[in-house]
Amino acid sequence: MATEWDALQHAYGSAEDTPSCLGQLLNEDPEVQAGALGMLDMSVLHQGSLYSSTPPTARFVAAILTHPRTLAEHESFFPWDDRTRPLRAALLDWLGQVVESASYGEDPGSEGEYEEECEDEDELEAIRACRTIRPELYDAVEPFLDDPHPHTREAALGTVTQLLKAPELAELIPRAAHRLRSVLEADGSRRERSSAALALGAWGQDTTGLLDDPDPAVRACAALATGCAHLPRATAVLLEALQNPAEADHWFPDPLPQIDGWLRFTLMKAVLDRVDAFEDLAPAAMALIPLASDYTVDRDWGPLLVKAFPTGYSPGLPLSAAQRELLQAVTANDECWGNIGNKFRWLRKAGLPEQRDAIRALL
Repeated sequence: MATEWDALQHAYGSAEDTPSCLGQLLNEDPEVQAGALGMLDMSVLHQGSLYSSTPPTARFVAAILTHPRTLAEHESFFPWDDRTRPLRAALLDWLGQVVESASYGEDPGSEGEYEEECEDEDELEAIRACRTIRPELYDAVEPFLDDPHPHTREAALGTVTQLLKAPELAELIPRAAHRLRSVLEADGSRRERSSAALALGAWGQDTTGLLDDPDPAVRACAALATGCAHLPRATAVLLEALQNPAEADHWFPDPLPQIDGWLRFTLMKAVLDRVDAFEDLAPAAMALIPLASDYTVDRDWGPLLVKAFPTGYSPGLPLSAAQRELLQAVTANDECWGNIGNKFRWLRKAGLPEQRDAIRALL
């Protein structure tokens, strides 16, 4: 009540209606709670955008995480999310999305820092304000790494992973890493141990001891760590996982919070970055192509074509056995040749004809 909400903005204008949504998060009716979180998601975090009302909303959400009514379980407000979980887990996830949006473009290695590109001063102020409260959010979220409910633990881990990418929180990494190593040493689920391995890798911690873990999912998640990028053993683990990409995709029926889309996309991107010659990953490529389509070209067969033809196809020069096999597999897959135009960019980049029959003629 100390916040002047009518002076703040969200996606639909004045944020004067935000306090009522915040109050409804602690309603006795779980459906009202779910609806309130859905409205906050659409207003103060609309499609990942931040507004002047986002920081005080995030502070309120962080402050109520320990409230008993956040233990209520319910389905998501959104029809495409069929999970049933405690409100506390959903709130932790929501905070993670705020933190992720606030960190966009912050990495000096990213393609141009967002602050330099953004011309909206109000949005920049919101980003800076959200970054300022990250220590406060961390203090609220970290205790739930040990929560009894697995969904809450997972959501807390996803948010902590995002928070510890912040430069000002780097000193907290050893403490969080110690907690996660106890998870890895325990007889936990595949999902929880894999998430812990991904988090440790994201924080720059040593995951090499997990490259020989009995669980192939944990091995693969450990191998994705940046610190493993130059280790042949880690690359071998990733290539092994890609021998059966459909199986790897189904290691986790629900995607891990640190993974965007099918796991095979993340595995393949890492392999493409680490392997110099296409021939070294050709068997994995052949396993991936049957799962490819027009819709996935940007994340599988497009980059594979460019890897196979790094300087572009040269008319008149013979194709290597690996190049020929790749083109045969791509042209044989009907799903790759629909009406989506994304593939043409990759074909041009590889110096290849844009028509399926013209590629077949090269064979």
